[in-house]
Amino acid sequence: MERKTRVRFAPSPTGPLHMGGVRTALYNYLFAKQRGGDFIIRIEDTDSQRFVPGAEKYIIEALNWCGIVPDEGVDAAGNVVETASERHPHAPYRQSQRKPIYRQYAEQLVAGGYAYYAFDTAEELGAKRAEMEANGQTFIYNQTTRLGLRNSLSMPEAEWKELLETRTDWTIRFKMPENRVVKMDDLIRGHVEVNTDTLDDKVLWKRADELPTYHLANIVDDHLMEITEVIRGEEWLPSLPLHYLLYEAFGWTETQPRFAHLSLLLKPDGKGKLSKRDGDRLGFPVFPLKWVNAEGEVSRGYREDGYFPEAFVNLLAMLGWNPGNDQEIFSLEELVAAFSLERVVKSGARFNADKAKWYNKEYLRTKSVSELTDLYIPMLEEKGFKIVDCPVCALTAGSEMTPSGADFENKIFSRQYVERIVALIQERATFVADFWDIAPYLFVAPTEFVEKDAAKFWKEENYTLALQVADFILGFEGEFTKESLEGPLEEYIRGNEWPMGKVMNCLRLAMVGGSNGLGIADIVTLIGKKEFSKRIEYIKSKLC
Repeated sequence: MERKTRVRFAPSPTGPLHMGGVRTALYNYLFAKQRGGDFIIRIEDTDSQRFVPGAEKYIIEALNWCGIVPDEGVDAAGNVVETASERHPHAPYRQSQRKPIYRQYAEQLVAGGYAYYAFDTAEELGAKRAEMEANGQTFIYNQTTRLGLRNSLSMPEAEWKELLETRTDWTIRFKMPENRVVKMDDLIRGHVEVNTDTLDDKVLWKRADELPTYHLANIVDDHLMEITEVIRGEEWLPSLPLHYLLYEAFGWTETQPRFAHLSLLLKPDGKGKLSKRDGDRLGFPVFPLKWVNAEGEVSRGYREDGYFPEAFVNLLAMLGWNPGNDQEIFSLEELVAAFSLERVVKSGARFNADKAKWYNKEYLRTKSVSELTDLYIPMLEEKGFKIVDCPVCALTAGSEMTPSGADFENKIFSRQYVERIVALIQERATFVADFWDIAPYLFVAPTEFVEKDAAKFWKEENYTLALQVADFILGFEGEFTKESLEGPLEEYIRGNEWPMGKVMNCLRLAMVGGSNGLGIADIVTLIGKKEFSKRIEYIKSKLC
């Protein structure tokens, strides 16, 4: 019987969501949406010792920012669902609220002979480990050692039953079968076989907090939530034999999900998994959103660093998957259509910070001027500039603008003025924040000048000519637009047989503060004759 595709992303709220975790969520989402299935969020908070306040909210906010919106498990307000409904039939979706369920299934395994009670303390296990290591042996809690330890398999029934009532630090362990080959299939890595003699008797349930471990909780919940595929990180691949055996012990092999284990995201240099330390060392974020820990330590986020969510998602999709052609830019909808686990690589995917910036630059180029202006205006306002809807609106703000929409004296500019700037510099930027770095001189006159540029261009034979060109611009009687000014300006300079590059760079230095910047016609028609004249007079005072 064919089942509806149902996948889940089950993060642990032990800190901020790593970009590798976001990629896992993304691949699950793409897989489900392509098949018309459901993408479920489940919070696996069984590790009570490592729980971090705020992490759950962070995870959900990060996924929403990426556009990875769950079909089940989280409501419209971003809260993990606790009460069952038609849309969320398997609530609660937070494992700490499902305690009674897990004990029931753990006890079922004990009753069936697949698990047992263990009463060993951490100190006792430590002593046993030290003893065996002293004899050149490796300690493993399995068929070779279990009968020499304190558990319901090695103790008289009356004794261990009494301990069940009087102790609160016991556990339920899985009874790993002896010398059995577990045959498994992975959708990415293919067929895998493991002998059970190499495996230990994992803890499934803990009396101390009445919570399951990951091994029991995820099997039970995946079964009850009708999960058809489990797509998770490769760190869980060593646990796959146990999970196969648990499905078998419960009698759920017919509905057992298919498994796929994703490779790691690797650091840009050297070996190993990409970590926050790599980001701090090399200057890039490894988390989708900014995170501040309990000690006040700040971890950068892609959102706060100015990345578009679409660029971030596109980047993650290509880290470990390829479409089989040269296409690199995909919308989320296009990723849904193109994605397949068959094209997910087995080896680790190396992160490239420059490639991340490239993606953002490409997406910035596709944005409308209006959208980018909306993003840029708050940055300008933070710098003390007032942006009004139009030049006429400036009158109510006590200002009279130039025709281009600029009032440099009062630091008031029209939205149209900002839009013109954005349109001119959009292709040069990687982030919206770059707009200011590219052209601050279109809002404030330079008072300092790049020393090497000044030494190169501010020579008497150059600035004498440049000042004559300035007079030509100020006396220009045509429509004061780039289109009207640019041709006559070049004709004037060439007609006098003056060195175009030296003259223009000298003039640009006066307008910009350096030799890099927009074309002179663009600059002067934007800032207007009044501001242009002020900057020329300032330069004259510096030269004299």
